[in-house]
Amino acid sequence: MTKKNLVDQDDDDIEGYLKIDRYNTELINNLSANYGEVLKHIGEDPTREGLLKTPERVATAMLYLTQGYDLDAKSVLNSAMFSEEYSQMVIVKDIEVYSMCEHHMLPFFGKAHVAYIPNGHVVGLSKIPRVVDIFARRLQVQERLTNQIRDCIQETLSPWGVGVVIECRHLCMSMRGVQKQNSVTTTSAFTGEFLKEKTRTEFLNLISAKLG
Repeated sequence: MTKKNLVDQDDDDIEGYLKIDRYNTELINNLSANYGEVLKHIGEDPTREGLLKTPERVATAMLYLTQGYDLDAKSVLNSAMFSEEYSQMVIVKDIEVYSMCEHHMLPFFGKAHVAYIPNGHVVGLSKIPRVVDIFARRLQVQERLTNQIRDCIQETLSPWGVGVVIECRHLCMSMRGVQKQNSVTTTSAFTGEFLKEKTRTEFLNLISAKLG
């Protein structure tokens, strides 16, 4: 039984992308019971006033933060793909990224920069951030997230090439472990024309530039 089958779909949902606001009561109750046990094990009292609704809130938040497992990124792209004779670089940069490290289930967050060179088809610009969200709303490592975004766009649009750069701060590094507060992790993934130094350099220069 997947979460997708347990969700009421809002009127403004589009194919392949669910806005999850309401959840199956049984699933929420099961998760809440487990989070209640976690509170006990760390030495808290889940019956005190401030924590009475915490297990339910955490359960609901976790389902929202992992809804990407039940969403189809390729369907999102296909829902707004158009024939267009444009063959220059298209970049959507500074896309906010919020995800959770699969090793410690702590957040990492930052920005993604995504580019592609159309080969007969373009996609609605809002769909690229949605693809980023779908893969980010899972337990992740940044390296895999970068590759998944690249591969989804390449396989769906068949462009001349795709470039993805992600820059994130990881709370598993700043809150625990080495406790380095200012470190930023950068990952990149390329296909096609972006494997050529000239194209890749143009992309990197453009995402670094400040317009206006």
